[in-house]
Amino acid sequence: VVHCNSVAEAVKGADIVTTITADKAMATIITADMVEPGMHFNGVGGDCPGKTELAAGVLTQGKVFVEFEPQTRIEGDVQQMPADFPVNHLWKVLAGKEVGRDNDEQVTIFDSVGFAIEDFSTLEYIYKQSIQRGIGVDIELVPTPIGPKDLFTHTRRGQLRSVKRRAV
Repeated sequence: VVHCNSVAEAVKGADIVTTITADKAMATIITADMVEPGMHFNGVGGDCPGKTELAAGVLTQGKVFVEFEPQTRIEGDVQQMPADFPVNHLWKVLAGKEVGRDNDEQVTIFDSVGFAIEDFSTLEYIYKQSIQRGIGVDIELVPTPIGPKDLFTHTRRGQLRSVKRRAV
């Protein structure tokens, strides 16, 4: 970890920049002048109407990827762009139907708004893998920590109940 006096200083020379903020307003974190050739941006904090982190000038400098376009146009950084602003579907890249980065100098942007089916699918996959391998640890969904200021007590090995599962 390196202390920086500004966002511009923090992102200078970075290959990957991720923004994850909680401000529920147009709180631009990254501006167009901070973009360098070959950078990749993960815009994760823009997750509701009116909330963006990447300036419009950042989006116009790169190839933008989205999870679910209709949702991203309402909640993501793309909401500030015209309706015909081009976006690329991440699933097409993952399926090998489209290329991600066209060249090493290209700026890429992942405008992530969170997509519940993605979360559910990932959890389902992890759960099935743990069942198949007979591994896992049960934790309470709403834990009761020993100390109310220590929210991590329930994740410590000694506090967990080990569960061996059989493959179904």
